[in-house]
Amino acid sequence: MRKLAVGIDIGGTNTVFGLVDENGELVAESSIRTDEYPNSLTHYLDDLSREILKLINNQEDIEIIGVGIGAPAANYHTGIIDNARNLPWIKTIHLQKEINKRLNLPVTITNDANAAAIGEMMYGGAQGMKNFTVITLGTGLGSGLVVNGELVYGDDGFAGELGHTIVLPNGRNCGCGRKGCLETYVSASGIRRTVFELMANKTENSVLRDYSFNSLNSKMITEAAINLDPIALEAYRYTGEILGKALANLVAMTSPEAIFLFGGLANADRLIFDSTHKYMEENMLFMYANKVKILPSKIKKNSAVLGASALAWKEQ
Repeated sequence: MRKLAVGIDIGGTNTVFGLVDENGELVAESSIRTDEYPNSLTHYLDDLSREILKLINNQEDIEIIGVGIGAPAANYHTGIIDNARNLPWIKTIHLQKEINKRLNLPVTITNDANAAAIGEMMYGGAQGMKNFTVITLGTGLGSGLVVNGELVYGDDGFAGELGHTIVLPNGRNCGCGRKGCLETYVSASGIRRTVFELMANKTENSVLRDYSFNSLNSKMITEAAINLDPIALEAYRYTGEILGKALANLVAMTSPEAIFLFGGLANADRLIFDSTHKYMEENMLFMYANKVKILPSKIKKNSAVLGASALAWKEQ
């Protein structure tokens, strides 16, 4: 009998789920739209559970060992999602309890960045590492910190929020209510804000000037930088500078073997990696100089589902 875990990635737009074996092979996958249930969490949970059971029942001779869920603001200790700003339901959700009740399986939850770190440890480039960090560069910036082989959750389950460390006092407004948080500069939304600040303060020609704020995205900025657009290149340099300095501070606290960059901005390859490494080393405490690697994630496909499933496998 083949043993499988259920991995669920809950995002503001889509919820993707699948069945994954211990080696990280995705056996089956499906999804539902999260944003189609703005007025009914109960209907969302019922439909999600029904679709997962359908996926399970379509397989033969399997045993499901548990469910792992990665979601915004998900608390490993309590099993609760508390006021996640980018989900349709701004409320306390007893997610672990509700999914367990519907599927009758062990359920473990954590935030999406922590799930990515566990996935990297089980299936990706961090296999065999005891000390590393995964930075997720999406709409915001998430981070999963692994120290001595264990994910750092902290006393309340919310440790490791590097994206909400203040890098520029009285800087950009952040969705968390504070100013100058790292993710307002280093994220898909952050680099877009940087581009418009640069265009307001510089006179160089740029193809990016043809786009409105709402129509511009990080992929367009990356393509412009590849084509040597001066505004796009400076935006990536500045983004790498802010991230590199933040990582130099992180290294002083956790002394990781490696830092993995994961998500949309990480796909810009050398545009983000070179500048980040440069500024990290320039600001590194001397004892850590030239010791910490900055690497791309090795989980390229179905990464969110694999990371969530790894959470279930780790609990075995």
